Amino acid sequence: MDSPNNSQVVDNNEQFPRHVQGYYETKCLVPKLSLDNKLLASLGAHELLRIETWKGAMTELVATASLMFTLTTSIIACLDSHEVYPKFLVPFAVFIITFLFLIVTVPLSGGHMNPVLTFIATLKGLVTISRALIYMLAQCMGSIIGFFIIKSVMEPKLIHMYCLGGCAISGIKQQEALLLEFSCTFVVLFVGITLAFDKKKSKDLGLPMVCVVVAGSMGLAVFVSITVTGQAGYAGVGLNPARCLGPALLYGGPLWNGHWVFWVGPFLACMGYYAVSINLPKQGLVWVDGEYDVLKLAKLAMGSCGNINVSNIALSSDLQV
Repeated sequence: MDSPNNSQVVDNNEQFPRHVQGYYETKCLVPKLSLDNKLLASLGAHELLRIETWKGAMTELVATASLMFTLTTSIIACLDSHEVYPKFLVPFAVFIITFLFLIVTVPLSGGHMNPVLTFIATLKGLVTISRALIYMLAQCMGSIIGFFIIKSVMEPKLIHMYCLGGCAISGIKQQEALLLEFSCTFVVLFVGITLAFDKKKSKDLGLPMVCVVVAGSMGLAVFVSITVTGQAGYAGVGLNPARCLGPALLYGGPLWNGHWVFWVGPFLACMGYYAVSINLPKQGLVWVDGEYDVLKLAKLAMGSCGNINVSNIALSSDLQV
């Protein structure tokens, strides 16, 4: 059989025997199977069978339950104290307790303890979808367990006074609470997570300093939310939907009023932060001594000869990163 010219169109059904046609039809199925396998791998289906995934989920459950118990009781103790400005104690409690839990759990499971952090880690490709769903379920279960312990041991008077330490919207509109949730969560992500997800900077600073920055950003967000509104009945931003879910299920009542805000706000902040983060500079600017010296630029601009050689001016495009 003569080889067809490049200009001729080859009809496979006429040029090849049936068994060869079958071979080429079978080969066409291989890319489809590879695509399916790649999709399953990207979703993290293989992690469902890994013991390390479930160990990480168990760590998230225990850590979230312990964090909810410790953090909530500490905040209630601050608010119930006889201090003149007890709200100023709450951010410090949030900072110290969050720092302690982060520095312990980050090497074990990533130290999320929060569906928001798990969600942004998924968007950034650090966690597979399968692991993220398992982590979020574990975090919600941990929150329920932690608040169940609180409800079992706390004085009933304090439970009703502070609604079991849940996330309540009182004194402000739901739209205002939604804006606060979005803004404060975005601040935590931009300040804390930008550093935490930068492997080079995290390695240079070390785990303790990274945990300080993340915990500090959370304390700052709480401080802003409980002081900027000036409303006595508003307990501040949730920053953690799992923390708001536990008391809502166990206490109910007013905690279901606007409960959606504590989910929609943080997750919208995650998507907004992701859109910003993909456009952040990958490397910092490296400045050259005298490159933008004002006096040198002035001399060039006001030269007596009036002829300025543009090549003498160093532009930012010549920076060596």
